[in-house]
Amino acid sequence: MGRLSVALALLCGLAASVAASSAEDRSIVLASTTATQESGLLDYLLPIFRDRTGIDVTVIARRADEVLDGARRGEVDVVLMHARPQEEKFVADGFGVKRYDVMYSDYVLIGPKSDLAGVKGKDIATALKAIEAKGSPFVTRGDRSGTHAAELALWIVAGIDIAGAKGAWYREAGPGMAAALEAARAANAYVLADRGSWVAFVDRGDLDIVVEGDRRLLNQYGVMLVNPAKFPNVKKDLAQTFVDWLTSPEGQAAIAGYKVDGQQLFFPNSDRSGG
Repeated sequence: MGRLSVALALLCGLAASVAASSAEDRSIVLASTTATQESGLLDYLLPIFRDRTGIDVTVIARRADEVLDGARRGEVDVVLMHARPQEEKFVADGFGVKRYDVMYSDYVLIGPKSDLAGVKGKDIATALKAIEAKGSPFVTRGDRSGTHAAELALWIVAGIDIAGAKGAWYREAGPGMAAALEAARAANAYVLADRGSWVAFVDRGDLDIVVEGDRRLLNQYGVMLVNPAKFPNVKKDLAQTFVDWLTSPEGQAAIAGYKVDGQQLFFPNSDRSGG
């Protein structure tokens, strides 16, 4: 009887080990920028995906350059972010298999309701020119995030060399959109934000949207499978299932269904054409 008990115990332990291994295999790691996490979108989408596929997704939310640095080391299975030039280079360099459009949101220029620079309702280039000319307080993330990259590109669009033009009026907040919005509220300053983070930001003080709707404020997101040929540890099939679902009619409908205070924050636009 003792030997039988030992054998049964070993079998049970083996079964538990196999079950645990199987459960572990049904999980992937997603690297994404902080905007998707802070907006609440991933908290909404991932349980839907898990219920549909049985695949758990662990999220690592970082700024854009850190997302890609980790992916280049093979630390994650799939990437979702909003910095298209960097994404396309990531694929071109062989670290990603293919890039697909997923959805877009938009950036908004936030500023004090008093609007000392007089930019409300203007296009983004005119607004930035006015802010720089008047030396009105402006908060930058300064953290090499996707939003920071977009802001720097917009200064170029406005014809301003921000590295040379910046002064005491141009203030660096550091990592994170929430930190930048907090700094802008405290300083009654202007700041570029993604709409999702702005909607989620509760303690707005005297801040409001002053510029929106300019086509140059479009914020496109892409998804990429990390190249399993370069990193054999990438869970290719499970991660591809996530890419396929996110860009499928079902996943696209789920994205469209996410709203905060009745406001849709992300607009699906995948045609699976890739990039």
